[in-house]
Amino acid sequence: MTIARPADDASDPDPRILHRARIGTAGTVLQHQALVFKRLFFDRPMVIFIARGEKTVRWAQGEQTFDAGSAVAVPAGLAVDVINRPDPEGIFRSQFVVIDEALVRDHAALHRGQPVLRTPAAIVHAAGAMERAIEAAASAVGDPDLPDSIARHRVAEVLLWIGLACGRFDEPGRPTVTARVRRLVGADLGRDWSAGAIAAHLAMSEPTMRRKLAAEATSLSAIIGDMRLSQALSLLQSTGQSVTQIAGDVGYKTPSHFAARFQQRFGFAPTAVRQHKRETARELA
Repeated sequence: MTIARPADDASDPDPRILHRARIGTAGTVLQHQALVFKRLFFDRPMVIFIARGEKTVRWAQGEQTFDAGSAVAVPAGLAVDVINRPDPEGIFRSQFVVIDEALVRDHAALHRGQPVLRTPAAIVHAAGAMERAIEAAASAVGDPDLPDSIARHRVAEVLLWIGLACGRFDEPGRPTVTARVRRLVGADLGRDWSAGAIAAHLAMSEPTMRRKLAAEATSLSAIIGDMRLSQALSLLQSTGQSVTQIAGDVGYKTPSHFAARFQQRFGFAPTAVRQHKRETARELA
């Protein structure tokens, strides 16, 4: 189950997102047209290596474009706009590793003096070594024959390179009610979640839960809807699952309902994410 590096002109024949408990999640994003993904929320810190094309990340305080051969560290808790642009041959490809909170805590405990990253940051120190470290970490996440201790070490190496380049990810603080709901629902997006069931899991009444979410400027329906569609986007980018299968996996009863909600959320159909070498009419400026 190791993550094979795709050929430059073809996608992985068996693309998928791989997860290893208390270590991380890894995968490859492949696109053939430029698309804008608005308001993507990062629950956990992530490092991304751009192999082909370029990635622009916009957040409240700024914007930065990362070219092929560069890497970016994205802290948890950010909502950003992302634009992936293919290269002249029509290919955008990146590899990502989402780093588990346990490793972030361990690294922070040993490196208190490093500045805490608050916005996306370029990893410019030893770019070639950073690429190899990300590839090794991604491979370790998906290799069932590799002991957890070794996989943990390889993902932790990525944190060391980030620390040398620009700083460290912040330790997770006390979770908000929104974060607790996201974590609970995210563990089983296909479930038909009721407000009562979620409130019971959080050990509070339903009115209290709704009141606390309102104080955090959100609602249960907004959280669940956004999580389902964001996960669907990730599956479209990084796996070979059909649109119908993805719709069911993230909790939609019919592909048509899913497609309509996806179009409403992102501004394009699910099939556009996998559209091959066609120009988009979307204005990227």
